[in-house]
Amino acid sequence: MASFVARPTTAVAARAAAAGSGPVVTTGQGRLAGQVNGQAEEFLGVPYATPPVGSLRFRPPLPPARWSGTREATRQAPACLQFSPFGLRDPDDVSEDCLYLDVYRPRHAHPGDRLPVLFWIHGGGYSQGTGTQFGGRTMADLTGSVVVSINYRLGQLGYLALPELTRDNALNSGSYGLMDQIAALKWTRDNIAAFGGNPDDITLWGQSAGSGSVCAMLTSPTTAGLFSRAILQSGPCDLLRAPGKDQATDEARAFAAAAGCPDPGTRPDCLRTAPAADLINAARTHPTSGPAFGDGLLPAQPSSAIASGAWHKVPVLIGSNRAESRFFVALTQPHPTAREYVDQINATYGNAAQQVLAHYPVAAYPSPYDALSAVLTDSTFACHTLSTARTFADQVPTYVYEFDDPHSPTLYGAQVPGVDMANAHSAELAYLHDFTMGDRPLTAEQTTLGNDMKRRWAAFARTGVPDVPGETQWPRIGARYPTLTLTPGNTHVSTGFATEHQCDFWTRTVARQ
Repeated sequence: MASFVARPTTAVAARAAAAGSGPVVTTGQGRLAGQVNGQAEEFLGVPYATPPVGSLRFRPPLPPARWSGTREATRQAPACLQFSPFGLRDPDDVSEDCLYLDVYRPRHAHPGDRLPVLFWIHGGGYSQGTGTQFGGRTMADLTGSVVVSINYRLGQLGYLALPELTRDNALNSGSYGLMDQIAALKWTRDNIAAFGGNPDDITLWGQSAGSGSVCAMLTSPTTAGLFSRAILQSGPCDLLRAPGKDQATDEARAFAAAAGCPDPGTRPDCLRTAPAADLINAARTHPTSGPAFGDGLLPAQPSSAIASGAWHKVPVLIGSNRAESRFFVALTQPHPTAREYVDQINATYGNAAQQVLAHYPVAAYPSPYDALSAVLTDSTFACHTLSTARTFADQVPTYVYEFDDPHSPTLYGAQVPGVDMANAHSAELAYLHDFTMGDRPLTAEQTTLGNDMKRRWAAFARTGVPDVPGETQWPRIGARYPTLTLTPGNTHVSTGFATEHQCDFWTRTVARQ
């Protein structure tokens, strides 16, 4: 396991950079020396908060310390401690001292350029992953934008609604990971002009649990005025529902007991001094549910707040992948038999099982694996993306996409031999980032699609409209709910999303059961 101690900070880390060795910016904490990488400039491992270690474990993030001289920003920080066993190429490159971010900008950008800013929040079930896997060099150079990618605390280090801990912060919240994200967003607002970015034009951008975090930030009273648009990938707010305070408290108490801290009177000190390995082991049987609602940070369920109009209304770009659930089915039951498929549908859907089997007969698919993947994709990601998009569209300009590349790569280490995992959860990430977790490089045709996607995402960040000259126009959601289907060589507008994913069935029939 990796080092769990704090990295050197302030004067120790603020080593003088050689004159003329790379771009230099001045932030509120001091000067940073970045580096040129291709046609972009990058500033890596930039602290946005004080290391949350020792007595600061399970506390809201504090502002970063100032430093003297010029701090080198040419090396990425470790990932935050991982509470799930999958997600990093180097599982030992982790630390509790992890509240850092990376900034990418076009080469020769300067203060005053007021470039649009894309603020990236990685996914991973609130328990794994890191912002360092998502390089922004190509996006910055290709689109003339500034990209910020952040780390935030994961697992119970990031989400633990234990009253003995939460009563000592003004928000009465244990969603420390969400607080980290907001602290990084405020740091970006306060400092991005030094990199050539526009602090008044910041787009929230997240995938999976990162999209769930965007849902939370859209509704938190602490984020008002901090962003101007939002992009949600494979994480619709209707699907990624936050636990209530009571549920989160019960889960936190069970976790604390499993971690060896059952006594309420000593829990805070016990948890703050417990070895990190003990916390990770406890999370294996008590995984986090992510940010909870019912406190000062997140007063209401995000999907309910959005439906009621009680949110920071900004234009929204939202979408999903054609076969999202292939990823999860492949990793848990890649070769089910037809009998096992029927048994699982019966166990999952109860009185509605026969209707589900009639709409998704195993004989209509290449294999039971494909049938189960279709059921779980349509009933979760696809139709919840549509319902979330409809809720947004009633209030703000909203654009919907479906990523559909039948030959897309999957994640490094996730490919199951002999199983088609194209278009699954996370497939689109390699097309939008300089992504280090793809299982293989993109082809030339896929790279062309990726460049088109980058230009559209950046156009949305710049203007609120994801259109690119010379390419298919992306219509806003209207009466027919058009979707832009992103396919190599054939990106096009479709009005058949709801039919293809049988969303009327899922919303009108199964919802009544």
